[in-house]
Amino acid sequence: MSAHKEFILTLEGVTKSFDGFKAINDLNFYMDTGELRVVIGPNGAGKSTMLDLITGRTAPDVGKVEFGKDTDLTELNEYEINRLGIGRKFQTPSVYVDSTVFENIWLSLEGSRSLWSCLFSRISSEQRDRIHEVMKTIGLVDKADTKAGLLSHGQKQWLEIGMLLAQNPKLLLVDEPAAGMTDEETHKTGELLMSLEGKHSIVVIEHDMTFVRQIARKVTVLHQGHVLCEGTVDQVQNDERVIEVYLGRKKKA
Repeated sequence: MSAHKEFILTLEGVTKSFDGFKAINDLNFYMDTGELRVVIGPNGAGKSTMLDLITGRTAPDVGKVEFGKDTDLTELNEYEINRLGIGRKFQTPSVYVDSTVFENIWLSLEGSRSLWSCLFSRISSEQRDRIHEVMKTIGLVDKADTKAGLLSHGQKQWLEIGMLLAQNPKLLLVDEPAAGMTDEETHKTGELLMSLEGKHSIVVIEHDMTFVRQIARKVTVLHQGHVLCEGTVDQVQNDERVIEVYLGRKKKA
């Protein structure tokens, strides 16, 4: 475990069962502030359940889930966890399809806003600057006045990441961002996530190993709700246990 930085996220001894099946089984996970961590694992490894536990969608049976130094997330509701600065992006993009890219980000700005308040309040120059900053980050400045429903799948994914960024989260949880994207969109998504490293702490769950190789510094492999191993992409891809789990066979000598 690292001593040089404060952990932004700590899961210790976490177990979660559904109808007797341990989706998460004595999970220990530690993440540095400002880190970009990629979590991989076969289907059913517990990756999405892990995100559910962090965001308060579900509660662990036992174990500790901490944010920062001493915030116990298991004591909080989903909206309280979100307000702490933990944002989650699901696999399917969720954007306001009849609103423009600009309006989508405006609606998402830090501080509780509603479509109603946006319609009847004037936008400040600070808000406008912030929206443009987010649109620049996600590469959609030229689409500011385009309705979100007209965007490509990849552009919708970037917009949703932008909507999360507008809330200025400390921790971003991103679930399979490359799913359904073209190769070009996938590469751009990787560049976007890498550009956020350090400014935010980011957990990315992904299956696409080309994408993982592009963005990963440290990879955590989950199997049966437990950390199988951690390391660089090369280390985990050459690990005997990972090869057996993914390919169902031992590596030949």
